[in-house]
Amino acid sequence: MLVLRRRVGESVLIGDDIEIEVLAVSSQGAKIGVRAPRQTMVLRKELKLTQEQNVKAARGPAPADLERAIQKIRP
Repeated sequence: MLVLRRRVGESVLIGDDIEIEVLAVSSQGAKIGVRAPRQTMVLRKELKLTQEQNVKAARGPAPADLERAIQKIRP
């Protein structure tokens, strides 16, 4: 992991077409701006994790998991 120190107004470039700029810093955290091509998805990590959990929950349990659960409760 590359760790950088930036001040307000300074940027980091990723490749040729993505720029991350520090817009503001406070005791609450840092406000950043991301410039990227429209086809590049920019998403907060916690939203991606929530999306993955929702997809997994919507699938329901796997048949093998159900079979194991049934075997545990059968006399």
